[in-house]
Amino acid sequence: MTKSLECQEGNDLDILWLSETEVKASLTMEETIEAVEEAFREHGFGKAQMPPKSYLYYKKYDGDLRTMPAYLEELDATGVKVVNVHPANPGAGLPTVMAVVILNSPKTGAPIAMMGGTHLTNMRTGAAGAVAAKYLARKDSRTVGLVGAGAQARTQLLGLAKTFDIEKVLVADVSLDRARALEKDCRSFLGADYEVSSEIKYVCNSDILVTTTPSRKPLVKNEWIVEGTHINAIGADAKGKEELEPAILKRSKVVVDDIAQASHSGEVNVPLTKGLFSTEDIYASIGEVVAGKVLGRESDEEITVFDSTGLAIQDVATATKIHQKALKTGIGTKLSFL
Repeated sequence: MTKSLECQEGNDLDILWLSETEVKASLTMEETIEAVEEAFREHGFGKAQMPPKSYLYYKKYDGDLRTMPAYLEELDATGVKVVNVHPANPGAGLPTVMAVVILNSPKTGAPIAMMGGTHLTNMRTGAAGAVAAKYLARKDSRTVGLVGAGAQARTQLLGLAKTFDIEKVLVADVSLDRARALEKDCRSFLGADYEVSSEIKYVCNSDILVTTTPSRKPLVKNEWIVEGTHINAIGADAKGKEELEPAILKRSKVVVDDIAQASHSGEVNVPLTKGLFSTEDIYASIGEVVAGKVLGRESDEEITVFDSTGLAIQDVATATKIHQKALKTGIGTKLSFL
């Protein structure tokens, strides 16, 4: 085993530091999808330890800080992500979401790597949407609708582009300039037909609808969703957030990433609190679907919803792949710990 994985003789220990730039350079969406799908599978088979993420709320600054630990038993990988969400950050020239991931040795508990987790978070969330759509969307899906044109919309589309033959992309955002900027960016990896609008209703006529806003009130109306649609509900990742009218959930096959976590911070959290939806209405976790314990989409007519809160197992699995690649290629900086 390499020195960076276990304590060396004399109690010396190096931690491998990987900057955001190094993470970006070493992580592809294909690799991320592979890591996330395997993480979901382990979760589905009950071979992952993952307490619900814990939150600190900064009401004064309209932000929060989250800690997300996990252990993937088959992969023998463990660690924790510390991540913030501060919607006002772009006004100060900072990303809304910033994160670091620490990997530890399951054998000794020693920290073995630390890396920038902002790009990793965007990528693994996009990969989760791609994996969910693989099992829940119609195989012939060709049109993607994006509600919100921020950074996460890009990686959601990037993941879907690796999974489906996307021919048309519909983008809705309150800022048409932001929607057009997203179109320009996404054309670098997907040469589809793009249409932008400020009207959410306009983009709901799609095979796969992706919502990526921080909204605390429903934006997507039940009457806009037609049979056969798959929805990746990404934006609701904290208590009080919701993007879909609860009636959509009631007529859909709802698959969550983790029932405990989704219940207090996912798309279902507000409808659950108001008694408009129950945990019995949740069909399954995506891990159970990936593991083959339950079926995913069963007909072209059903409406499916993936409620994504973002799981620590996704972070640990993706960070482990980055770490392994860094050891092979020699990137990163070794920092003395002991």
